Amino acid sequence: MNEAGHTPVPRPEYPRPQFVRKAWQSLNGEWDFSFDDERTGEAERWFTGETGAFSDRTIQVPFAFQSRLSGIADPSFHDVVWYRRTFELPADWNGKRIVLHFGAVDYLAKVWINGQLAAVHEGGHTPFQAEITASLVHGSNTVVVRAEDFSRDVTLPRGKQYWLEKSASIFYTRTTGIWQSVWLEPLSDVYLAKTLITPDIDRNEVGIQTFLNGYEHTPGQLKLRVRISFDKEGIAEDEYAVGGAEQQRTIGLGDFTDHGLGRLWSPEHPNLYDVQFQLVCGETVIDEAAAYFGMRKISVENGKLCLNNRPYYQRLVLDQGYFPDGILTAPSDGDLRRDAELAKEMGFNGVRKHQKTEDPRFLYWCDKLGLLVWSEAANAYEFSERYIRRFTREWLEIMERDYNHPCIVAWVPINESWGIPNVQIDVRQQQHGLAMYHLTKSLDGTRPVVYNDGWEHMTTDLVTIHDYESRREVLEQRYASAESAVNAMPANRRIFVGGASYQGQPLLVSEFGGIAFKKSEWEGWGYSGAESGEDFVSRLRAVVGPMFTSPVIQGYCYTQLTDVEQEINGLLTYDRKPKVPLTVIRSIMMNEPV
Repeated sequence: MNEAGHTPVPRPEYPRPQFVRKAWQSLNGEWDFSFDDERTGEAERWFTGETGAFSDRTIQVPFAFQSRLSGIADPSFHDVVWYRRTFELPADWNGKRIVLHFGAVDYLAKVWINGQLAAVHEGGHTPFQAEITASLVHGSNTVVVRAEDFSRDVTLPRGKQYWLEKSASIFYTRTTGIWQSVWLEPLSDVYLAKTLITPDIDRNEVGIQTFLNGYEHTPGQLKLRVRISFDKEGIAEDEYAVGGAEQQRTIGLGDFTDHGLGRLWSPEHPNLYDVQFQLVCGETVIDEAAAYFGMRKISVENGKLCLNNRPYYQRLVLDQGYFPDGILTAPSDGDLRRDAELAKEMGFNGVRKHQKTEDPRFLYWCDKLGLLVWSEAANAYEFSERYIRRFTREWLEIMERDYNHPCIVAWVPINESWGIPNVQIDVRQQQHGLAMYHLTKSLDGTRPVVYNDGWEHMTTDLVTIHDYESRREVLEQRYASAESAVNAMPANRRIFVGGASYQGQPLLVSEFGGIAFKKSEWEGWGYSGAESGEDFVSRLRAVVGPMFTSPVIQGYCYTQLTDVEQEINGLLTYDRKPKVPLTVIRSIMMNEPV
């Protein structure tokens, strides 16, 4: 309760930091909620919102019912759930088009407004929206959501959500239903739907691609005004006629002195430019939004992985993005920020988000604080034609949502052959991996793409290896040359399949370590184990040291940031307490002298 006696709205911050509008209304907080284990809700017309179907309990959105913060904390199987709440619109929204946004609903969502179907969306990790104006009434309106999960379906893009009832091994508690913020915003008949911003540090310019909704309803000549600033200082302005629903423009930046080095984005100097968009009809501003970008280039030059045209060693930590009380949903925006801060305090310059499409607020803090991110999809476990359709659609939505974030420096559609378990011999699965690689490159030619993180690569921009060997001497020998690295078979997996071979790409060990050290009440396991703090530090040095002494390794990703449920191989406990002093971890991860 706050001082006024009201329960604060959970996760009250603006949910979409890369495209901000001033007018919006959060629908987070208490919703009526019901399990539908008999799957009779649609037949019984629960979507009308009549209270009889929702008399048994409430839930705190955006937390899944499996989490403690939801107020329910039931981890058992309930694959169909319903939500209901009412809302009223501010008076000054009259005459506007009203759009309802969902950050993520796992997995299949149907949305009704006042009994009328407004949206259907499949995909548990990506946003969707519905223009609901025609379904609204004056006064109180009712929104109803039916979410259906497929808990036992191993062809579902699920990440680490286990298909058995109790967590085990590397799999954890499921998330069903709404797990990211829900909100409303008022818009004009014609409005900016999205923008894609592409920096070019070599030409000192930025490309801007805009997409309009409602262009066919334009009452007159449209213009778009773009104002770019850095640290509140105006840098560039442009105004141009809008000739279609989709348009591209390139804007030069006049502030790049000293080759722009003072304003490039990097983990050490996370410089950001602000952008203001105004859509103008005649002399009237009919839509405006704020965004930002970083002048940043990630590339491979002569076999070297470069940031801003200079070789850059990536020190990453595996981050699964789970929280004890919220599961996949962080309790607060501050918790997302703190995870990024902790990674930096331990000497890492990036994270590999593992089997999770993270909340955009986390990516915002990585942009703001300076932390590289490898964006990895939540994979399915088995291969099928249905999996291909599901996964491809969701991956396209992930890329669209996160394209503008400067922190993202690699796309990782597939991890450890998940979804393509027989890729070593199955040509269809090999072709699917190649299709995902080329599809990703066709949509974004500015970032490297990893074919299959860990092993069993074909065409790939980076050769990434997962290796949980704990002996220093073995690691030193294995990574003494590119030849020995790509011929190793950690986990008894080949590094290349399908006739592919090493072509001089950058080599990175993108999973290693995994040292278990129990520092809380959690029982669990790791890939190797430490008996004390001193032993833990010694083991850390043994596995991290060879990453720096190797003449061919250009970066690493240590497993992992925190313990997660029964997996206790984090540098931090599940509740984010350091297992040994952060300064000690930092010295190891940055290869500082003892």
